[in-house]
Formats: sequence, structure tokens, C-alpha cells
Amino acid sequence: MTRTVLANGMVFDGTGAAPALADVAFADGLVAEIGSGLDGDDVVDCSGQLVLPGLFDCHVHFMADGDFGPNTHAGTPFSMNFFQAAERMRRTLDCGITTVRDAGGADLGVKEAQEHGLIAGPRMHISISILSQTGGHGDTWEVCGAHMPNMLDPHPGRPDGIVDGPDEMRRKVRELIRAGADVIKVCTSGGVLSPRDDPQHAHFMADELDVLVAEASAAHLFVMAHAQATDGIKNAIRAGIRSIEHGIYLDDEAIQMMLDAGTYLVPTLIAPVGVLEAADRGVDLPPAILEKARNVVDVHRDSVSKAIAAGVKVAMGTDSGVTPHGQNLRELALMAELGMSPSEVLEASTRVASELMGIEDTVGTLEVGKVADAVVFDGTDLDVTDMRSRVARVFQAGELVS
Repeated sequence: MTRTVLANGMVFDGTGAAPALADVAFADGLVAEIGSGLDGDDVVDCSGQLVLPGLFDCHVHFMADGDFGPNTHAGTPFSMNFFQAAERMRRTLDCGITTVRDAGGADLGVKEAQEHGLIAGPRMHISISILSQTGGHGDTWEVCGAHMPNMLDPHPGRPDGIVDGPDEMRRKVRELIRAGADVIKVCTSGGVLSPRDDPQHAHFMADELDVLVAEASAAHLFVMAHAQATDGIKNAIRAGIRSIEHGIYLDDEAIQMMLDAGTYLVPTLIAPVGVLEAADRGVDLPPAILEKARNVVDVHRDSVSKAIAAGVKVAMGTDSGVTPHGQNLRELALMAELGMSPSEVLEASTRVASELMGIEDTVGTLEVGKVADAVVFDGTDLDVTDMRSRVARVFQAGELVS
């Protein structure tokens, strides 16, 4: 059994402790020892470097890559999508993200290819399909009567996500569980990138959401909600949904409800900015979508800033796929701009994210007995303004992967 030691690094273990000079030993894929003067078969000198737990991104879409125009999807052979996903997963791993939630698109085959070592990438929790009401954020119907192609088109491994009524909801959640979902994703409001809905409108009735959460809970799964509208956020919280994704139109009551219920916020601050950047790159997007993106950028920042100040639990997520994969760490600087300290940003990207996903017993911090995921950054400071340029090494389950 090879024992690897990261020696003389400034260790930020994610537990809430202050960074401290230490050695970290890996053996058999786990953290074996943390201390000073440790020996090993392979010793990596981390002097002048910062050692963190592997980072999380709680909201990615590997089936898109910053170009979500329908012409791109229409012109891509079906099987090409999976090869492209593998390359995007590698880019994500290279920036220190060792665990993700895919919030719609990737199916069980993509997850298992990573688990079996066929492709390199973060370990994954997958939602597979996004549950949307007719005319909601997941409905690609256009006024011409056709459905435009996109990353969520149904196939044998990805059930159709359009659902109406409690009975349909019960069956659809069971279909997703059968297909291998680790988390259920639902749209409780409209969104920016969908053609016929409004980000300020709530979607689904209380009875539909109650059935959804009951079925997911029966399978010991959490639910994540694309929730931008104020009422859609509140409906998700009342139903017992674990995380609010985006949270664009939060008000004081919604924030207090999140605090009372212990609901997590995954801000994805970079997402609306990414829509505007895509248009600047020449991605063909309808004017109505661009207008929605422009309208939400500032209010999104204000809402998240208020939630941070109030003490809502925040977990890092980017909506990568809206932006190109590999740019994930841009989100950290945006979180800091809105009032989080660098240590809070890094905890949101490690321990808090693992707690959201329910896997804190195995990953998320550098502690003896946990999986040996770690990222080594050049420099010892906690400045999060340009973390990507500082990534020096990435370890996953004790192996150097980047």
C-alpha cells in the first residue's frame, strides 16, 4: 500500500479550524494521518502552498458547455454528447472540483463511466431530468408548435421531465429513481433560458410538490429546486425541499423561512452573467432570453447578499454548462464580493456542500478516515479572487489526477 504525504503545506481542512502548517498522509484512498514530520513512500513538498479538501460544485450541467442555442444541439450527433461530457468533466476536475451535482442532463451511464475509471472527472450525484410543469422552465415548446432540441431531450436513460398533477408527479419521480437519480430536481418557478415562462412566476401547486418530496424522501433522496420567483422559493421551502437553486427574487420572508427550515441556497451567481457572455461570443439567443438575463443580474446579487448577511447556509454552485466548464472557480470571487469571507467561501465549497449533498461523513473535509480528495494551490493566502490560476495539483481518492 503506497503512502503519499503532502508535506509542509498550509492546511485548510474545511472544519472551521484556522489554516495551519501540517503534513497530510494518504493511504488506500483515505486520509491516514495529519500531523508534522510524517513519512511516506511518495512525499510531495507543499512548502509555500495551500492544501484544501477537494472542492464541490453543487450545480453543473455536463451536457452543455456555454453554447445552449438550439442550432448547436440540432447539429450535434446524439452519441457525440457523451464524448463531449467526458472532456468537460476533465476540465472541471482540472480546476480542483472533485465532486458535483449534475442538475439535469447527465444520465447513469455518464456517472458510472466515471466511477469505473473509464473517464476522469468529479464524482457525481445526478438528477438526470428536470421536472417542469407544462409551459415551465423545462418545456421547450415554441409558438410554431415544435419542441426545440436541447440538452434535456428524453432518451432511454433520461425520462421526459414534463409533468402535471400529483399522480403524474408520483410516477415521474419513481421513473427518475428507477433511472438512477441521486437527487430530484424540480422547477418551482420560471427561468431565464426557457422560451415561454417568467422567472417571477411560481410553478407547480402545493399538492404536486408534497407528492414529489414524499416520494423522494421514501427513497432517501433530497430534492433541489430551480427557484427564482419569490413565491416559487416559498412554495419549495414549505414543501420541505432541501436547496434553493439561484434564489433570484428572495425577500425578507423567504430568507427567514430558509433560516427556520435550514434550507440551503446554491446561488449560481455566474449563471445570468454567463448568458450575456454567450451572446457576446455569438451564441444565437432570442432577444426575450437576453432581456430576462439582463433583468436578473443585479436583483440576483442583491438577494444573495441579503441571504448571506442573514446567515442562510450557502453551498457553492455555478450552473456550469451555461458558462463553459472549467471556469467554475469564478463563482468564488462573486460570493466574496457579496459579503462572504474567504474562509466562508471555501467552507461553502467544501464542508457545507458535502452536508447539502448528505455525504459529509466521507468527503468535504480533510480528516482522518475520510476520502483523500485534496487540491494544492500556489501561495498560502485564502484570497479567492483568482483561484483557478493557482491550482497546482488535484488529488482524488489519494491519486494525483491533475
